[in-house]
Formats: sequence, C-alpha cells, structure tokens
Amino acid sequence: MSSDRSEGLAETVRALSAGEVSARELAERTLTRILATQPTLNAFRVVRAEAALAEADAADRQLAAGVRAPLLGVPIAVKDDTDVAGEPTAFGCPGDFPPKARDAEAVRRLQAAGAVVVGKTNTCELGQWPFTEGPAFGDTRNPWNTGHTPGGSSGGSAAAVAAGLVPVALGSDGAGSVRIPAAWTHLVGIKPQRGRISTWPWPEAFNGITVNGPLARTVADAALLLDAASGNHQDDPHQPSVIRAADAARREPGRLRVALSLRTPFTATPKRLHPLVRAKVVDLADRLAALGHDVEEANPRYGQIGLAFVPRATAGVADWVREVPDPDLLDPRTKEAARLGRLLGGAPLRLSRRAEVTLQRRVGAVFDTYDVVLAPTTATPPPPVGALAKLSSWRTDQAMIAACPYAWPWNVLGWPGVNVPAGRVAGGLPVGAQLLGPAGSEPLLISLAAQLEADRRWHESWPEPADTRAAP
Repeated sequence: MSSDRSEGLAETVRALSAGEVSARELAERTLTRILATQPTLNAFRVVRAEAALAEADAADRQLAAGVRAPLLGVPIAVKDDTDVAGEPTAFGCPGDFPPKARDAEAVRRLQAAGAVVVGKTNTCELGQWPFTEGPAFGDTRNPWNTGHTPGGSSGGSAAAVAAGLVPVALGSDGAGSVRIPAAWTHLVGIKPQRGRISTWPWPEAFNGITVNGPLARTVADAALLLDAASGNHQDDPHQPSVIRAADAARREPGRLRVALSLRTPFTATPKRLHPLVRAKVVDLADRLAALGHDVEEANPRYGQIGLAFVPRATAGVADWVREVPDPDLLDPRTKEAARLGRLLGGAPLRLSRRAEVTLQRRVGAVFDTYDVVLAPTTATPPPPVGALAKLSSWRTDQAMIAACPYAWPWNVLGWPGVNVPAGRVAGGLPVGAQLLGPAGSEPLLISLAAQLEADRRWHESWPEPADTRAAP
C-alpha cells in the first residue's frame, strides 16, 4: 500500500484482512502524513497519536487471532463536534474544554466495528459557516488549492480525506456541512436520513436539522462508513428502518426520472448560480441522460422554508453556547446568533417544528413525478481563505447564502442527500452536485451516485501532495 497517501477504505480493509499490512503500520503512516500536512492544511484540532497506536496494536492482536470486523484496524477521523472519550470537544471554539468521559454513540459504533480514531478534525465555531477558520485553531485549507477554503463546517474532515491523510472521515451536516465541503474538495459526502447515524448524547442536534454523515473519495467507501456508523442509542427520538448502504453501492439504480433543479430557495438575499458551476451541473445532468435516465428541468416547491430553518439553527447555537466554558471568547457573530436563538427558542421554535410535516408534503410533491432531484450543491466555487472570516453577522449571512443557497432545505426536511463531484473549474477548484431524495431514499441515491462514479471516474484524480507546497 502507498505510504504517501491513504488507500480507499475498502482496499484498506482488504489489505488488513489479508495480512498485507498491519494496523500499526497504517496508524504510523497516517500520523506521519497528518504531522507533515498540519502546517499547510491544518485539518486536525486533536491528534490522538498515543491512543491511536494503542488501538492499532489491539486491532493487530485481534487480526492475528482471526477476528474480522467491518473496519478492524482502519485509521479514520471524526469531526470535533463529536465526543471521543478522553478528548475535548471544542467544536471550533476557543477555551479550555475538559476531556469527555464517554464516546458519542456514533464513535462507539465505529470503534466497535474496529476503527482506529487517529484524531478530531477542525470545524468552524459551532459549525455555523461554510468555511473552517477561527482564532482557536487557525485556517484549514483546501488540498486542491491552499489559497481557498475546503468549505465547512466539516472542512477538516474533507481536507483530511481529499489529501489522502485518512481513507474516510465522519462529518456532520446542519445546513450542508458535509455536502458543501465534499463539493469543494472533490469528494462523496452523504447526508443521511435524520436518525440514521445517532447524534447522541444530543437526542436531536440543532433541533433536528443536524445529522452525522461520511466523507470519502468513492461511493463504496462512503457507504461502508455509513453502514458502520449507523444505528441508534435507545433514547434517540428518530430511529429509521435499517438499510444496507454497501449493498446499494453495488446495485444498478434502474432507469430513473430525474428533476434538474437550478432554482434557489427563497431567502430575500442576493444570490446567483455561478456560470461555471451551472455548466458542470448541467453536464452531469447530460451524463445521466446518456446513461438512460429521463432528465428534465423541474423545481421543488420550497416556499418560505427558511422560516422553519432559522429558529432551529439559532436555538441550537444558543444550546451549545451554554456548554462552552468561556462564552466571552466566542466570535461576536456566534454571540449574536445565540441571542437570536434565545429569542426564537420558544413559540417560534415550536411553530417551525410543527411546520415540518406541511413542508415535507409540499416539497415532497416533486417525488410524485420524479425519483431524484439533481441540484447544485453550492452556487459558487470555494472562496479564498479569509474571505468571510472578518465580516459582520449580516455580511457573513449574505455571503454564506450567496455561496451556499442549495443545501439547507433538506436539513429542515430531515431527508437524505448525496454530494457527488461535478468537476473542477478555474484554479483547479472542485465543485459538486447533490442527489436529493425523500425519506429513507439513501439506497437509491447511493446506487445512482455509484453509477455516475463508474462513468466519471472522479476518484482517479488527486490533488498535488499538500506537504510539498508552502502555505500562503
């Protein structure tokens, strides 16, 4: 196996099972890659060198004894909004955070599957923005062009996978926070059905809009991680029926009716689909048609869905701020969002939750005619590092909506979506498109994404190794 970058998840599992490499060797190579790229990419907030090597040694003992598990000995990373026992969960915030006593349910399941957690990846403050920068940890950069952001809020996870530091990573998606960085770093990113991967110890993260999801270079690898992480704590309020994502990645999707949706949901702020992004998404639609699918332009009826998003998002920020050791250190934009969340956390929040069923019915009417919606994941290529970091709250919101107006409605609905790479534009910058479906449609979306991958072969492209370039 290559030492300068990680092989895919499926290949790593195979090599470990065949005895071609040890978990210890893989962990050491991974830690070496992380150390070499931290000055340039800055993908990690916490590196668990000692703990990871101990976990790898334990995995090797199990492998030698003939034990087999889905991820046994595989090095992975998780986003720093997810608890790993013995490590702090700072979620992008400054301050002295105590180590957590227990693993989050998703991490517990990954470790039960044999995964070696090498570290926790950077995320912007409380996951609010589509960039991964902040005074607590610095700037995380895009492996395809280090002058640009990898996106956010799962930017550290995306950068780590795109650069080949780890084969897969876990992120979270509250308004596109898996799909956006996946689009901007040439990855597959799955936002699963709400409840598919537990967010426990939070019964509902950000009042149900945030879910955990995988980032990977291939559909099959993302599906393997999704299967390993899926499942529920007994007290989870949402427990969808079990799926087999890895099986779906090996199936043909059949002939589908695809709605190409280029219209942005209403937000009352200026936004425009960048012509280069539009061209890449339309080209992907043309490929779907060439593969035998029926593709035509059509748009879901989003209406005023934003009114159901803001109370849930800002009240979620207020909940997290109450957990921060020193709120005075937080970004002024975070403090403002928390103030708004405290105002909206009563009746407006309850109304926004009650509106969900009506919104699902209205938006879901598109699936009476079509099987899948194909939409841009973002409206623009990734912005330069620092472009949004020092703006006011209002200017940040405007810039964020202008760049990323497409992803967040599916968080309100709680339904699945999959980002697939759509190509690269000027400066080598990746852009993506999202396949969107109704409740429980991950198997269909994954099958279609796998068919596109076989046609487009996006996983064969790699960025230049990040440790050979100086950071700007």
